[in-house]
Amino acid sequence: MTDLTALGVAELSKLLADRSVSAGEALQAHLAKIAEDGTPTFDGRPDAVNAWIRLYEEDAVVAAAQADERLAEGGAPPLCGVPIGLKDLYAVAGKPLTASSRAVALQPDADSDVWARLKAAGAVLVGHLHTHECAAGGSTDQVGNPWALDRTPGGSSGGSAAALAAGQIPLATGSDTAGSLRIPSALSGTSAIKPTRLRLPLRGVFPLSGSLDHPGPMARTLADCAIALAALTPGSPEGSLRGARIAPSPRLALVDSDPDVLEGFERAVAACRELGAELIDPPPPGGLDLGSDFLDVLSTDMLGHHRRFGTDRVLLRTAIRELLEYAEQRAMTGAEYGDTQLRRTELAAEWVDWLADQRIDAVIEPTVPIVAPLRGHGYDTFFTDEAIDYIRFTHYWNWTGFPVAALPSGVGSVSGLPVGVSLIGAPGAEWRLLGLGIELQEALGAGRPG
Repeated sequence: MTDLTALGVAELSKLLADRSVSAGEALQAHLAKIAEDGTPTFDGRPDAVNAWIRLYEEDAVVAAAQADERLAEGGAPPLCGVPIGLKDLYAVAGKPLTASSRAVALQPDADSDVWARLKAAGAVLVGHLHTHECAAGGSTDQVGNPWALDRTPGGSSGGSAAALAAGQIPLATGSDTAGSLRIPSALSGTSAIKPTRLRLPLRGVFPLSGSLDHPGPMARTLADCAIALAALTPGSPEGSLRGARIAPSPRLALVDSDPDVLEGFERAVAACRELGAELIDPPPPGGLDLGSDFLDVLSTDMLGHHRRFGTDRVLLRTAIRELLEYAEQRAMTGAEYGDTQLRRTELAAEWVDWLADQRIDAVIEPTVPIVAPLRGHGYDTFFTDEAIDYIRFTHYWNWTGFPVAALPSGVGSVSGLPVGVSLIGAPGAEWRLLGLGIELQEALGAGRPG
């Protein structure tokens, strides 16, 4: 018998389309896998993955039956009958939306645009997945990393990545403000695509920073991410690494990376070269360090959103409350905010010119400079070196709004934990990055937790 929970989107979709497997059977297999982990909790357990905050089993059974009817008619889209989990930021009409926080209790009356499109494609919603509280951090410590339960899966889309790595779901959504699609993908050995900013709609997604947020799909492979992205916006993977011009990131020297991470990065660069890519190292553009601009904008945006929601800060975890307090103490004026956003626009334009002038298809860099840290202190305080380590590579590409494909680059020889790399391109290049990344991932392989 085929273990349906070991299959990715493409494999499962094929079985569903030829009626070898029903959507109901696929759903029950994944619900059984989730049940093995125990009842979902708010704060998590040391012996559990605890990826989910809420399951919608009865609704999922109905949706799977509807998907089976659609599949029986023939011609259904690839996602029809595929189980999916949504990060607890995505509105689902009639379901709670809490951002994994006791301070948030929304009751949406409409679906988020992203979920509406995935639902129209026939995806079967299993439940909401844990996020780092209010999406404001990189650890998601209420969730255990399937590679080692005492380690964080990363964040803020930690529940999504952990559920994928544990085989509890083949497809999930995440969001990315400073790296929240890519960080947990790297630390949990999964994949994600952060599309160009505003390529996917933000309506109905609980915000962290309205000017930096990016929604996107997550799966175990980039090929599966591409199937989900195609249901959200037109396109298909394109291009090959043979003849592609790949530039190692000029930001590498600014970040002190773990030896396991560098090992994975070199493995990915070598694979690019073996697959026929041209590795180039041109003089970099300016502005490689964002200084305080990023944190000022993120925290100011967040403060505005939470004032609008009327968030009771007493109910927030310490690190999240501190971030809002930082924004208040910073007291950024409208003029300062506007000037900072102008600098952001100018920097992005400089990178666009650099990529075009050097004919660069993709920049490659490690996704996260560290392997998954131990769980337990990710909410203690916002201002720690580890909290910043999560985003040292990733946040820059939220600032520019550029698309990024993130994929595993193996397992560290010292830690035994997964590491990852990212391919970054110019605005609108997500399908090109997926084409390159899928080929690279086929060469590197994708490990699974033991």
